[in-house]
Amino acid sequence: MSTNSPTTTSNRTLIELNHLGKSYDDHIVLEKLNAKVNEGEFVTLVGTSGCGKSTFLKLLLGTETVSTGELLLDGKPISNEPGPDRGIVFQKYSVFPHLSVRENVVIGKEFVENRILGRVFGKKRKLLLEEADQWLETVGLSAARHKYPHELSGGMQQRLAIAQALIKHPRVLLLDEPFGALDPGIRKDMHKMVLELWQQHKLTVFMVTHDLNEGFYLGTRLWVFDKVRLDPHAPERFGSTITFDLPVGKVDQTSYQSIDQTLEHSRQQLGVC
Repeated sequence: MSTNSPTTTSNRTLIELNHLGKSYDDHIVLEKLNAKVNEGEFVTLVGTSGCGKSTFLKLLLGTETVSTGELLLDGKPISNEPGPDRGIVFQKYSVFPHLSVRENVVIGKEFVENRILGRVFGKKRKLLLEEADQWLETVGLSAARHKYPHELSGGMQQRLAIAQALIKHPRVLLLDEPFGALDPGIRKDMHKMVLELWQQHKLTVFMVTHDLNEGFYLGTRLWVFDKVRLDPHAPERFGSTITFDLPVGKVDQTSYQSIDQTLEHSRQQLGVC
């Protein structure tokens, strides 16, 4: 059960879902999602594989478009392309193998500063390199700034991916199973770092995880994605929705067990959801 204090949370709604749905032709992935998320919340998303958690992050990022309903940021529909106000870190390392650690951090901000050339020059580049060094220090990679990704461990590569995302100063940080491939000891260190970054930079975080304990530990709020309607003969007929929406600090053991049983039941549905 999370002991994190949501000191960065405000009463101001940042993200709003109104009857949100996503489908691909006749395949319904998500349906009837309704929720409001305040600025500064840390929302963890759990559910079985294929139930639409990563699709939801893509909707927030702007790489997928809404099929039905609304997805609002600051009361306005989220743009249909990624913007600097939203950063993402994937489970599979999303760094550029031919660039140094320092250049990997710089390049994301360069595309924001100059979308045509993807490069900045002169004094602006000098300032950008200094900012990249500050972020590398923040995530503990100062000593590795001249190395290349293949020289880094998995945990170090994820630290680099987080620096890539944060140098653009996003308001919303999206984490798609970022620690799933890491050893337990490294995951613990990454948890500590992410919580510190969330609180220090007043981020609103959405994090997908398959680990229910991780979801409870990191989040201030936990969503469970699952199908409440199921047709075994046509599994794509119905989509997942948010079946649990819980403030983590108020979750009792009975609720925890109920969520665990729900997820286990879904896993047994022959791979559905």
